[in-house]
Amino acid sequence: MTGRNLEAALVVKTLERLHARVGERFPEAGIAAVCADLVKVSRTTARRARRNARPQLLIRTVVLLILAGVVALGVELWTLGLIPRTLTLQADPVALAQGLESSVNLLILAGAAVWFLLGWEERAKRARALADLHELRSFAHVIDMHQLTKDPTLILGRSGQATPSSPKREMSRFELTRYLDYCAEMLSLIGKLAALYAEHTHDARVVDAVNDVENLTTDLGRKIWQKITILSALDETAA
Repeated sequence: MTGRNLEAALVVKTLERLHARVGERFPEAGIAAVCADLVKVSRTTARRARRNARPQLLIRTVVLLILAGVVALGVELWTLGLIPRTLTLQADPVALAQGLESSVNLLILAGAAVWFLLGWEERAKRARALADLHELRSFAHVIDMHQLTKDPTLILGRSGQATPSSPKREMSRFELTRYLDYCAEMLSLIGKLAALYAEHTHDARVVDAVNDVENLTTDLGRKIWQKITILSALDETAA
């Protein structure tokens, strides 16, 4: 983070380091593959967030050309005398009305074109941001599915007798704690990736979507930390 803004490169670097840690600890686990995919998505997200923050030069150029055309046409009408050069009592009322009507129509058309183009730019940015945020939301649910069967009650010896359909639970207390901690870190970093889209926008829908992703990752992370708290209590009791 630099100043008061998130630094996308640092978020990506943190995820890359996390992926290395997960791969070293659980090379065969599915969470390692999920983290690898999340690293790829984080690089794409960083680029897209930067691109979304920049103005669309093509649209802005068209807007400037329209404004320049309005000015040029206004000058031409003024030169031809269709727009009165002076507003006096001796001015021809018919010419004055025609000139004012031409000017007003020209301004209305130009304003409508500029409004449409600038609105188009905003809608295009919003659509891209919402699609990327939906992808991050899906990643959060995938991570939650991976930790769903990681039950600390097995360590407590209160899981009861396993059934043929019970998931395999072969992790030690330490490994289970690290696994859950990695899941919590990934969820937190997903929230940071989402926040990149809210850095340079005032679009209410995008900000609401970012808040939804952050709230989701916080809620899912809270469930994981409840499990970690149980395991930490076991360590203290054993000590």
